[in-house]
Amino acid sequence: MTPACTLDRTDVKRLSVLQRDGRIPNVELAEKVNQSPSPRLLRVKKLLNAGYSPWIDLGCLGSPMTVFTDFTLKNLRQIDFPRFQEALEKTDARVKCHLESGGNDFLVPLVTGWIDDCPPIVEALGDQNRGIDEYFSFVVLETLFARQHFDLMRLYGDPD
Repeated sequence: MTPACTLDRTDVKRLSVLQRDGRIPNVELAEKVNQSPSPRLLRVKKLLNAGYSPWIDLGCLGSPMTVFTDFTLKNLRQIDFPRFQEALEKTDARVKCHLESGGNDFLVPLVTGWIDDCPPIVEALGDQNRGIDEYFSFVVLETLFARQHFDLMRLYGDPD
C-alpha cells in the first residue's frame, strides 16, 4: 500500500507525540518537534487531509461488539475481489478489510452495538451476489489490550 503522503522525520515525531496525547496544545507540540506553531499546524492539517487521523477509543462511547468475520469467495478471479470489496466498503460496521493467505480470502472486523446487528450485515453482503462462498464469525469477548501508539522510529527508522 502506498502511503497517502510522504513522512519526514518531523512528521514521525509529530504522529508519535499525537498518539500519546491527542489533546496536546499546538504550541506544546511545536516545542516537542522543534518547530514554530504555525507551520506545525499547517502540516498536521495536511496529514489529516491525507488520511492520518487520531484513534478513537470506542469503549468510551459505550460497549461496542467486535466480530471478526472470515470470508471465502466462490471464485478467485480478478473481478471477484473488487466486487466484494466494493460491497464491503458500503458497510458502515466494517473497520478494516484484510486480504488473507491460506484457506480464507478476507478477514473483516465488524463493530456494532449489539451481537444481533451482525447477521443482517453479513446476510446483506450475501444477498448482493458478491460471490461469497462461506463465512465464519468470531465474537470478541473481551479486548485484553489495544495498542494506542507505536514506536514509529523503530518501525520506520530515520526517513532521511
